[in-house]
Amino acid sequence: MSSDNPALLSLEEASTRLLSPGSPFELTEEEVLGETMQVYKNRAKSLRELLQASAAHGDKDYMVFGDGRRWTYADHLADVASVARAFQENYGIGKGDHVAILAANAPEWILSYWATVSLGGVVISMNGWWQGDEIQYGLDLSKPKLLLVDERRKERLAEMERAPEMPVVSFEQDFEAIRTFAPGAALPDTPIEEDDPCLLLFTSGTTGRPKGALVSHRTLVGFTMSSFFIGARRAMTEPPAGEPGATLAPFPLFHLSGSMGSTTATLAGGGTSVWPMGRFDPAKIIQLSLDENITSWSGATTHVFRLIDHPDIEKLDTGRFTSVGVGGSASTPELLRTVAEKFPQLAGSVGSGYGSSETGGLVSYANNAMLKNAENCVGPPLPTVEIRIVDDEGKDLPSGDAGRVCVRSPLVMLEYLNNPKANEENFLPGRWVDTGDLGRLIDGKLHIESRMRDMIIRGGENIYPAEIENRIELHPDVAEVAVHGVDDRELGQRVKAVVVPNPGAAPTEEAIRDFCAESLAYFKVPEFVEIRTEPLPRNATGKVMKHVLEGLGENTFVEE
Repeated sequence: MSSDNPALLSLEEASTRLLSPGSPFELTEEEVLGETMQVYKNRAKSLRELLQASAAHGDKDYMVFGDGRRWTYADHLADVASVARAFQENYGIGKGDHVAILAANAPEWILSYWATVSLGGVVISMNGWWQGDEIQYGLDLSKPKLLLVDERRKERLAEMERAPEMPVVSFEQDFEAIRTFAPGAALPDTPIEEDDPCLLLFTSGTTGRPKGALVSHRTLVGFTMSSFFIGARRAMTEPPAGEPGATLAPFPLFHLSGSMGSTTATLAGGGTSVWPMGRFDPAKIIQLSLDENITSWSGATTHVFRLIDHPDIEKLDTGRFTSVGVGGSASTPELLRTVAEKFPQLAGSVGSGYGSSETGGLVSYANNAMLKNAENCVGPPLPTVEIRIVDDEGKDLPSGDAGRVCVRSPLVMLEYLNNPKANEENFLPGRWVDTGDLGRLIDGKLHIESRMRDMIIRGGENIYPAEIENRIELHPDVAEVAVHGVDDRELGQRVKAVVVPNPGAAPTEEAIRDFCAESLAYFKVPEFVEIRTEPLPRNATGKVMKHVLEGLGENTFVEE
């Protein structure tokens, strides 16, 4: 028990109480896809069940957008039912059908998401920053029956090698007729099973092409339950916060933080998400916070720093805030200090979760004390989650030894869509998924030693160097290239390319960046380009030693 506040419980006491028989988070064992696992006993069995239950929140705002549009829970439920009917009757969307969404954050995105999953369909959440080649790849992989776009992304379809073979619906031009198609319609009654797929999240792959992590209704319901568990445990172990208001939702809807967190978990909890529109603008978001009674900020490290550093933050009564959360990138000691300075009441409450699309978004959670003790600590596994640390042969390692982090839980993805090779490489027997991260378990808490393989995390965006390297290698003046991340206070990391020219060639930094921009999303274009004459450092197997390029080691390999 805490000596400062006898009413507070220890983490272990709170967890025991929350998971006890009869509690909302009571656990039981069931078979999940052929394996016995712990599951939440008192869970919804589909996303449609969560949606139906949201009717209880009536006239409370569910989603508010920066352009002034807002939906109450009642309005949202009615519009989703109408959109679902239109999808069903006009486009033949039914159970198992894929509906792709290629758009910036907008109300139409969320209405389409809920309508599709209510029909038993699968939302293909395409990255809104993709260019023509990337869009073509995503459509070829997922084979949607319907493509929903905003006008800006619709223009990019002309850049594709082939025109889309499915109907294309514009949010600006076509969606109002869909939203008002069937006033008073009921939600679909298509039978939905827990392990039916509902969402495809694109995640970077070692080949440089995104992989599609297919997740189920069970995944998203489990994610909401674990999110609520974290909140309930915080309430029992930390001093009480003020009266909660709305929550900032800055993440793209095509990211799990946007679709699973700000969209799904918010609805399940009866909360209000406020969605800024357009580029991230700290001044506009601070004004939104004032106008919409936002008391909870969530975002990548870059979002939080930009908000806190902006002079307009002085307009806010920061003492009213109930939480500041970080997702999409690792928490840092500097971030903890900065939040504590601006939000003194939250000095001991900033935590950080760990997860990925493949693992269903939530694996573990570290509270503030854990982060202060070890910045690479991501906490103990959450309920229903099992963690193993294994060597390269898949054998379990002793506590404290570093190895591959493997996870099993009901939240884990069904598979990588249409990618048997990736499934074989990333799944271990028993539905264990290899995260690709290097970590160790110390006193039951997971510590991440290195990021997923070579991944760069820029402003919450996952970037694999291989995709950028593959592009730069096509430049006629380039002999070899290596891409890595450069640490950055605001964005977490920025992209750097180290280029070795062909003999007699003299490519410029600008030429390399322009070449990348022709086919890559803007956030993948290297911000730093180093032209060097000496060959890239390589080991005995010929692999580029990126830690040498990053200044984290020496090239001790001598070719003889």
